[in-house]
Amino acid sequence: MVDNIAAGLGFAAAIGLERQWRARMAGLRTNALVAAGSAPFVLFVQLRLRAGHQYRRMRRLAAQIVSGISFLGAGVIIRDGLSVRGLNTAAELWCSVAVGALAGTGLYVLAGLGTVAVVGANLLLRPLGRRLDREPRGGAEVATDYYFEAVCTEPEEAHIRALIVQAVAQPGFRLRSVFSRDAEEGKVTVAAELTTERRDDSLLETAVSRLSLEPAVSAVSWTVIGYPAENGDGYPAEEASHHRFRNFFTGRRRGGAPRR
Repeated sequence: MVDNIAAGLGFAAAIGLERQWRARMAGLRTNALVAAGSAPFVLFVQLRLRAGHQYRRMRRLAAQIVSGISFLGAGVIIRDGLSVRGLNTAAELWCSVAVGALAGTGLYVLAGLGTVAVVGANLLLRPLGRRLDREPRGGAEVATDYYFEAVCTEPEEAHIRALIVQAVAQPGFRLRSVFSRDAEEGKVTVAAELTTERRDDSLLETAVSRLSLEPAVSAVSWTVIGYPAENGDGYPAEEASHHRFRNFFTGRRRGGAPRR
């Protein structure tokens, strides 16, 4: 029995080493504890079965282990702005439970294969996934900051703020801030700053175009902030301080200095 628990701890520790090395959540100790905790549960089932207990009742324990790790997995999933992080960590914890359960039953070969599969998936598939995410689709492969604002009537401020958050709630966008300020009498300017994984103005144009259809909105504009030039040196200071606005109601573009 000690061998079973030690094997589960060791296999899961190998999984956790890869996470610890990459400074991710649920590293060496977390994975080892998860597997070391699931192995005794499975051993308990085996011992009770040998003592003559009903198989139907004891087999439920495996399902309860899966349910229990689901709560732990939910705890490592967090939201960062509009991005969700921790899904891979939660999935890895779930895999560690399976490895621990296999080790608990004495299936060391299968537990080892499971460990190799999990670590291999992290090491081999991560670069492939990043390459697919960063493959340019009509835009430059550079993270870009955007600023856009909408002028609306004061009573509709909360509604427009919600629409702005909803407009950028899609993959590739990371909302940094949303704020409001007084405009002319009876109107409010709702502004937002966000970052995209690559330079693609059409993404932002699509995201905010719905705002122009709102009766309470009188103007919508957006601009790129500090986007580097083709030579890699970036815009000069005086040029970077200007925004290029897109007015949905006139269809014209105009330049202007940002409000301080």
